Amino acid sequence: MATLHIPTPLRPYAGGQRQIEVGAANVDAALQELVAAHPDLKKHLFTEEGELRRFVNVFVNDENSRDFNGGATAIQPGDTVLILPSIAGGKGKPASTKLSKVDHAALRTNQAFIIGLSLAAFIANVPLLAGLVSLAMLLGALVVRPAFGFVYSGFFKPLGLLDPEVLADNPEPHRFAQGFGALVLLAGFAALLAGNAGLGWALVWLVIGLAALNLFAGFCAGCAVYYWLNRLGAPGFAKAAPQGTFPGMRPRAS
Repeated sequence: MATLHIPTPLRPYAGGQRQIEVGAANVDAALQELVAAHPDLKKHLFTEEGELRRFVNVFVNDENSRDFNGGATAIQPGDTVLILPSIAGGKGKPASTKLSKVDHAALRTNQAFIIGLSLAAFIANVPLLAGLVSLAMLLGALVVRPAFGFVYSGFFKPLGLLDPEVLADNPEPHRFAQGFGALVLLAGFAALLAGNAGLGWALVWLVIGLAALNLFAGFCAGCAVYYWLNRLGAPGFAKAAPQGTFPGMRPRAS
C-alpha cells in the first residue's frame, strides 16, 4: 500500500483525515480511490469534464507526476503520494508555476530547535552551545537544508508526530534567512568569547525572537529582507514573493 497525504485545506472534505492508504497502481487510480471514499473532494480536484484541475499537482515521493507520465505515473507499495494545490493568488497564471515545493513542517521544526537550544545556552550560560547552533545553521544554509531538519525527517515525520505541510514557495529566501540568522548568532558567540556578555546575549535573543516570530506568527523577517532586496534589483536575489502573499509571510494553501 502507498500513503496518500491530504493537504490541510482539503481535509474538511475528507472527514478530517490527514492521509489514507491506497492500493492503486498509478496516480489516476489513487485519486479515484480517494474521491470514491470522500466524494466531496471531487470538485476540488477535478473539473466538470473529469480532468485534474490545472493547478493541482500530485507528487510521488519527491517527483511531480506532471513531469513524468501524469496520471499514469506508477505508484509502488511504500510510496508517499502528496496532493499539492497551488497557493492562493490572483486571476490567471498562478505564482506557483515558478515555485518549488517547500515542507514548512521541516522549517518549523528547525525554528523550534533554534529557539530551544539558544534559550538553553542563555539559561545555562553556555556560549559554546550558541556557537554550535550558529555553525549548524550556517552549514544548513550552505547545503540548502534546515539545520535541524534531520530531526523532522528522521524522527517526527516517520513516527507520524508531524504531518508534512508542503507549500508552493521559494526555498531561496529561507536559505538566506537561515544564513543571516547564523551570522547574527555567530556574532553573538564572538561577543561572548570577547567578554561582552550584554551584546552577545542580546544578539542571541534577537535570533530567538526572529525564529519565534516565524514559528508562531508565520512571518520570516529574513525572507522579507530577501524579497525587499529583490525589489531593489540586488544581484543574486532573483525570486519575488509568491502572488497573493505578503513578502515574508508563510504562503497560504488553497
